[in-house]
Amino acid sequence: MAELLKNRYNETFFDLLIEDFQKHKPDFKAADFKAFVFDEEWAARELKDRMRHISLSLHQYLNLPFADAIALFKLVIAERSGESFEKMFFPDYVELFGLDHLHLSLDALAYFTPFASSEFAIRPFIKRYETEAMQKMMDWATDANFHVRRLASEGCRPRLPWAMALPAFKQDPSLVLPILELLKDDPEEYVRRSVANNLNDIAKDNPAVTLQIAENWYGKNPERDWIVKHACRSLLKQANTRALILFGFASPSAITISQLAIDKPTLSIGDSFTFSFCLSNNDQKSNKLRVEYIIDFMKKNGKTSPKVFQITERVFAPGEHLFTKAQSFKDLSTRRHHPGSHQLRIVVNGTEKARLSFELNLA
Repeated sequence: MAELLKNRYNETFFDLLIEDFQKHKPDFKAADFKAFVFDEEWAARELKDRMRHISLSLHQYLNLPFADAIALFKLVIAERSGESFEKMFFPDYVELFGLDHLHLSLDALAYFTPFASSEFAIRPFIKRYETEAMQKMMDWATDANFHVRRLASEGCRPRLPWAMALPAFKQDPSLVLPILELLKDDPEEYVRRSVANNLNDIAKDNPAVTLQIAENWYGKNPERDWIVKHACRSLLKQANTRALILFGFASPSAITISQLAIDKPTLSIGDSFTFSFCLSNNDQKSNKLRVEYIIDFMKKNGKTSPKVFQITERVFAPGEHLFTKAQSFKDLSTRRHHPGSHQLRIVVNGTEKARLSFELNLA
């Protein structure tokens, strides 16, 4: 089993961090700081809680004015080169203690982001100082450093996972769009991926906005086409007609699904089953098809929740095409299974073509 990310904050990590702090602040109380970090609640803390606790511990034992702390952090964070999520407590410190120091804080976040992304820490500044923060992010979108350019897009995503939402941009993303325009042809794939993810966020609240941009950008070059396709992934899963047409997925009226079967129509949580079906393209020409399956998972409250899984996306010649897929029902950190009647549905170009019920029992 892979090591939990939170456990990267171990004795060795803190010994090195203390060494770096003492290089620039010899009177840093290393033993007291370390004892404060590893308090009685440390073992139970999850990743983000550990980052926050480190920020608070530094504030406690440095006891410096904000400007002096930032000057020290700039020296310390650069001691060990390379980007590392473990260093994200540096921007987190800015989020916690820098909200009354706008310009100093924004400068610090731009400085820190090549070492540890400031995408989470920028968001309270956007909420409090929307005009000033977004103007700064427009400047960042043309920065020479691609990490800073990515921050311009990633930091203003309306629904950035694991982060504070930006309700104003969920309602109206117009301040975000000029930044995405500046970055749509960025030479770094890392930045372009952020543009796509931002547009996918926008699509969840303002699908017409993302679709208009997608239609404007699509077909210009392969890199922009990739952004558009990735940005429309949620719309494609939702079988949005406008998105399907944009990517050449016509009505699947000539497509039929037959012989849908599950090898274990009754199984237990923790088991897997295999299902198979025959897709027939009854047209006289080839068709571009997006083939997916949906499982309506039973929830704890007795209702069901659909989850879409993609099988393939390609051009199908006329005739029959056989498919076999396996599906696991092991509990995951992102999904807990519950007993009851479930549905398996086969979907082609957004249209359901076949379904079958199966029973999931307790392990």
